[in-house]
Amino acid sequence: MTQDHTTAPDAAPANPAPWRPARTVAVILAGGTGTRLGLGIPKQLLKIAGKPIIEHTLAVFEAAPEIDEIVVLMATGHVPDAERIVADAGFRKVTKVIEGGDTRNDTTRIALDAVGEGDVNILFHDAVRPLVSARIVRECVNALWSYSAVDVAIPSADTIIQVDADECITDIPVRSRLRRGQTPQAFRSGTIREAYRRAEGDPDFAATDDCGVVLRYLPGTPIKVIDGSDENIKVTHPVDVHLADKLFQLAAAQAPRLTHRGYAEELTGRTIVVFGGSYGIGHDLTELARRYGAQVFPFSRSTTGTHVERAEDVAAALKTAFEATGRIDHVVVTAGILEKGALAEMDDETMDRLLHVNFVGPVTIARQSLPYLQQTKGQLLLYTSSSYTRGRARYALYSATKAALVNLTQALADEWAEFGVRVNCVNPERTATPMRTRAFGEEPEHTLLASEAVAQASLDVLISELTGQVVDVRRAPGEPVAAVPAQPGPHRSELTTDA
Repeated sequence: MTQDHTTAPDAAPANPAPWRPARTVAVILAGGTGTRLGLGIPKQLLKIAGKPIIEHTLAVFEAAPEIDEIVVLMATGHVPDAERIVADAGFRKVTKVIEGGDTRNDTTRIALDAVGEGDVNILFHDAVRPLVSARIVRECVNALWSYSAVDVAIPSADTIIQVDADECITDIPVRSRLRRGQTPQAFRSGTIREAYRRAEGDPDFAATDDCGVVLRYLPGTPIKVIDGSDENIKVTHPVDVHLADKLFQLAAAQAPRLTHRGYAEELTGRTIVVFGGSYGIGHDLTELARRYGAQVFPFSRSTTGTHVERAEDVAAALKTAFEATGRIDHVVVTAGILEKGALAEMDDETMDRLLHVNFVGPVTIARQSLPYLQQTKGQLLLYTSSSYTRGRARYALYSATKAALVNLTQALADEWAEFGVRVNCVNPERTATPMRTRAFGEEPEHTLLASEAVAQASLDVLISELTGQVVDVRRAPGEPVAAVPAQPGPHRSELTTDA
């Protein structure tokens, strides 16, 4: 459970001297090399949710009204990479991108020199904590009005043990008084400078974090602790990459929806092309987007004779929409088929149809769509299935193609970032569509998600700034579910995607 809540104010410290900082500077510590992740690049340059980790981190401080300036301490040899990210993202608060030191001690000293003299608030933050919240940043800065050193921490959910050299327990501290440290760590500039000045006379000095330096060398200085957040994880090990990616997905799914007027303002004047727009999710998305003012062009095998796996058909469809409106903002691919049966017993024709419609089709659409989406900085939206995480018996090819679409989404989001084109993938749970009914027969309504709900979630993704995301769509407990639309049974090669 998240610990992300506001801390109640404490009594002021003994020294109430007024503090009047000239500005507040965030120092982003990006000196890691990614050794524990087994990468060939620093971990802060690894992409999560379609962007380098450091870009997510910088965006939080760029948006924080409490922050006046950002200084980046980058790993040796990778300053140009960070400068390129800053320039492409348009971060105006970043004033310096410089190399960090060989040790944490050296890096902090370089940062203090870069900040310069004078009374300044300084926040040190790990670049690989991209999910730090605006609330944490705000509370760190606010706490500096009363305290000269501030840490961020969360309670420990685990019992902590102390061991000796033989790995035998020597102590079990009381868990209720233990905390797990995070960042930012915030300081009045005079305090952190004095702590490091005193530390220089200690031949055994080796900093692991800056609050520890203050605690050791300025023992009379209170260090205020504010509540961190369970989501404010540090990407250190391979599993952290997956956790961070999932946390970004959850944050996207929990974003508040707009009012009708808000959707209309976002979608009026936009052109959306939907491949597979005759039934199910594609049909509902078409109707919903039109109600909000978008110009939507649905294409399918049954209504327009469009075969998604044929490059000439896809090109003609896109040309039709472009000539009618002069733009294409979004391309949505809901077309797909589900054929059940053991792989060893499946005939060549069926396998060929599954592979071409479910995978070759989206690939073909992606290639043909890019020139149009580049002009509008638009988005390609694909659909996967819950079966992509674990192949299902008797529809192995369907599961495999849906897993391939997830990889395609992530890869294209990276490739197309330089063009400003976003690529995302919606992953709905079992959804009430004609395709599902054809494959599985009638099922209890309360077990299925309404296709209208998936269409609404899809619109949310289209108007967002997300890229490289697999956005889960799940039915909330007790949420009403619409019955499968009473539509004619579609041909098996034009059924629309569901989970």
